[in-house]
Amino acid sequence: MRFVYLFLFVGLLLSCGSPKNVVYLQDVEPFKQQAIGHSYEMIIHQDDLLAIMVNSKDPELALPFNMPLVTYQLGYQTSGQQRILGYLVDKEGNIDFPILGKLAVAGLSRMQLTNLIKERLMKDDLIKDPIVTIQFLNFKISVMGEVARPGSFTINSDRVTLLEALSMAGDLTIYGRRDRVTVLRETGDKRTVLFHDLRSGDIFESPCYYLQQNDIVYVEPNKARAGQSEINQNNSVSVWLSAISIIASIATLIINLKK
Repeated sequence: MRFVYLFLFVGLLLSCGSPKNVVYLQDVEPFKQQAIGHSYEMIIHQDDLLAIMVNSKDPELALPFNMPLVTYQLGYQTSGQQRILGYLVDKEGNIDFPILGKLAVAGLSRMQLTNLIKERLMKDDLIKDPIVTIQFLNFKISVMGEVARPGSFTINSDRVTLLEALSMAGDLTIYGRRDRVTVLRETGDKRTVLFHDLRSGDIFESPCYYLQQNDIVYVEPNKARAGQSEINQNNSVSVWLSAISIIASIATLIINLKK
């Protein structure tokens, strides 16, 4: 029986994770201010859906440049909700804007496109005092793998970090690898895959620390979780209990025979 107890004790020790494997930002000095290495700007990509609103002191002048509001109904609700129709960025990176025609918008930031439209409206003497507001309508990210609540999340602001995305997904489970969190990003016809170690402050320097629309975050399972995939999920607990019971019975039988 001593061997059985020793076996159980060793198994318990192996199942306990070291704090060094699970604690985030271990090498960051507390209370020390750090300069932000790069500013955050959301860049317009293909297939983005943009809400563009033009205003002026004279509302009639701005009217031709604004998409109409549409009413839609959710389920069995009696009252509908309104939303603005957006401009879809095509595969060439253009949008078809009223009167101004095609505008090349892919690769521009939201502020750059705002200034572009304002300059065109004033240059063509269409509106002397335009106020242009642009919003992303389909900014979403996906988090999958060893997190508490995997799924796709719609972002209402223009800024979301990798840590914030993991928080929205309920954080990593104890089986997620903190040293290998993957961000998959597609820009145009190119795909980028970057790996991050959440235990290190180096993630702040990653170009994927600030996520872009349609980024995918994947958390790999650790060895313990990967090993569990080889055991039937319905019988994993009963299998181990049966194995321990059999070992204990065999050990007891051997001891009794020796007596």
